[in-house]
Amino acid sequence: MESGIAHFARRSRSFRFVLAAFLAIISSAAGQQPANNSPAGTGSTPAQLPAAQPLPQAAVSASGAITKTADAAKDSFDQPMMVTLGAGDLIEVSVYNVPELASKVRISNAGDVYLPLIDYVHVDGLTLEEAQTLIQKRLEDGGFVRNPHVTIFVDEATSQGVTVIGEVGKPGIYPDAADRKLYEIVSQAGGFTASASRKIAVIRRNQAEPIRVDLPRNLADDLSGNIDILPGDTITVPRAPIIYVVGDVGRPSGLLVDNGSLTVLQALALAGGTNKTAKLGSARIIHKSSTGMIESKLEIKKMLEAKAPDVTLQADDILFIPVSGAKIVAGRTFEAAMSMATAVSIYAVHP
Repeated sequence: MESGIAHFARRSRSFRFVLAAFLAIISSAAGQQPANNSPAGTGSTPAQLPAAQPLPQAAVSASGAITKTADAAKDSFDQPMMVTLGAGDLIEVSVYNVPELASKVRISNAGDVYLPLIDYVHVDGLTLEEAQTLIQKRLEDGGFVRNPHVTIFVDEATSQGVTVIGEVGKPGIYPDAADRKLYEIVSQAGGFTASASRKIAVIRRNQAEPIRVDLPRNLADDLSGNIDILPGDTITVPRAPIIYVVGDVGRPSGLLVDNGSLTVLQALALAGGTNKTAKLGSARIIHKSSTGMIESKLEIKKMLEAKAPDVTLQADDILFIPVSGAKIVAGRTFEAAMSMATAVSIYAVHP
């Protein structure tokens, strides 16, 4: 009996020794923790784990590329559904598991398409999703297909293109020019012609007034006119206003005013100035109006002497400088005298 008690006592002492050693090892490990992993003022407290982040934030911080890829995929999925159908578009309509109803049709000018069983359907102005829903409803309401699933694919998005007309190298419809800048579209259309005006207009759908843009002669000088071009826009580049200078001037011609304005003295300078036989006192401007032709007299002599303001010309104005009959007679008399003198001198040199 005593031997059993002694044996139990020895085992109890061994257990206490092992337990004390285990606690000592734990205390030693805790005391060797780095100071920067413990909160301030507690050198032996174990470092705490970072707080858990919400799932979206954790996903972004862990892998931003995955999140961006998912967003891009979502955008690419939603983008086709936002395409608006319009006249001239060529579309393919298919019904799942019913190949007999597949059709490839072009939207008419009235905005309708003809489809089997359901006749004409007006799709102008609808998105792809709206048009698909409408066709599905017509098929189901007519009892032709139970729970139909319609898919529309746009082969030619003519209505989504950008139309460029007027004074450009290659006027036409550019289907791949949407969602780009104005300068890019003009460049794609061959650039401006020599007679193009820099006052252009952009006609936009569902807007009563066009967007008017005044472009500089050198497009790089001012980029504020490089506006965004949207699907369905029409860019019109008109011909620059022409001012005609006729009569007794050096070079009678038509002057293109592609930007800004032109005054009488500027027009005369570009036309080579007036001849010696010009009758400046009878110069006038012939202006076209809704009621007919209107003449306005000019005082060019006073303009040249800065005694009268220089008049600004308008588009299609005609600046007429008449010929002075008296100066012509005097000029002819002078020319005749010079001819006789020349003849005499020639004759004297060559007897």
